[in-house]
Amino acid sequence: MDRLDDTLGTVAPLLKRVDEVLAWAGAPADHDVWPALRQVRLLTWDSAQAVAALRPADLADAAPELRQDARSYAGVAESLPAPGGWAGTAADAYDRARKHAAAHLSGGPDSLDERLEATADLADALTDWMRSTRDGLAATLAEVLTSAEALSLSETPTDPPTVREVEAAAEVAARVLRVVAGSYDTAEELMTGSAALTTPARL
Repeated sequence: MDRLDDTLGTVAPLLKRVDEVLAWAGAPADHDVWPALRQVRLLTWDSAQAVAALRPADLADAAPELRQDARSYAGVAESLPAPGGWAGTAADAYDRARKHAAAHLSGGPDSLDERLEATADLADALTDWMRSTRDGLAATLAEVLTSAEALSLSETPTDPPTVREVEAAAEVAARVLRVVAGSYDTAEELMTGSAALTTPARL
């Protein structure tokens, strides 16, 4: 449990009301909520649930395990025996194969241990991103809970909603969705920066 888990149950009625109002009446045409809605493609409550589904603890152990595997590959590369007193064509062929295998396992920019290290770095970055995203959304939800807009929306609802309710719902949605949209941008940057990991290693 963290701050977001603690806040989500309390804020749920507000966010659901925000979505009801927006679904019924829309938002002012020039409101900041529209760009955020187009980017996130989720309403307020669904976007909050999507962030709440991020579980950084589930990924936190991955990086140490990947780095341990990288060290193992490096150890195997170092342990491949040289021909020693063995000489001749067969010995030369073996030594070339040994060096090729060692380079594939460790040391080069595209070696298996380097790719594992890069994957571990990505796992760490994604873990930090998930924690930061959860913390950022929790802080924003805590702010909107005590806002004037939340007070407007907590009053006896009217159908159709009043202009005041529509404006309040759009403002709450914009504040929440901007946080989620910002986290999307950060995640996209992380994945773009690690695109090389999707390319098969050269043997």
